[in-house]
Amino acid sequence: MEATGFKKIHPLVLGAAASVIIVSLVGAAAIGGLLPNARSDKTDSPAQTSTPAADSARHGVTRPAARESACATCGTVESIHTVELKGNATGLGAVAGGVTGAVVGNQIGRGNGNTAMTILGAAGGALAGNEIEKNVKKHYSYRVTVRMDDGSFRTVSQSSAPAVAVGERVRVVNGTVIARS
Repeated sequence: MEATGFKKIHPLVLGAAASVIIVSLVGAAAIGGLLPNARSDKTDSPAQTSTPAADSARHGVTRPAARESACATCGTVESIHTVELKGNATGLGAVAGGVTGAVVGNQIGRGNGNTAMTILGAAGGALAGNEIEKNVKKHYSYRVTVRMDDGSFRTVSQSSAPAVAVGERVRVVNGTVIARS
C-alpha cells in the first residue's frame, strides 16, 4: 500500500509568505488612503486665526500703523526648507522588478518550494522595483515661510530654489516669493 501524505512546508517559506501578504495589505491600505499621514490639508478656521494686534503682542513685535496699511502682501522670510518628493511610478519598475525577482526565486528550492519562491521573488521584486523607480524620479520642492507684516504666516512651495534669503524683505504675489527692493 502506498501512503499519500502532504509534504510539510518549511517554516521560512511560511514566514516569507506571511510577510509578503502583510506588506501587500499595508501597501494597498496606504495607496487607498486608509492609513494616516503626516500631511495636513486643514485651512485656518476661525478658532485658529488670531488678530494681528494679539499676535504681535504675543511675539513682542510692535509695528507702526502706517506700515500695516502700506503693503498687504509684504513680509520677511522666516525659513526656507528643502523637501524631497518621491516621483510618480509608472509601473515599469514594478514589472521589471517582478520579472527579475521571479527569475531569481525560480533558482531556489524544488517542487512546491520552487513555485513558492518564484511567487515570493516576483512579489518582492515588484515592490522593490516600484520603490526604485520612485527614487530615480524624485524631485525637490522649496518651502518658504514668510511672516507677513500683519503678523500672520504664509508658506509658499516652489519647484525652483528661491532667490531670497532668511531675514530678507519680500512680497508674496500669486504664490511666489519676490524680493522687495
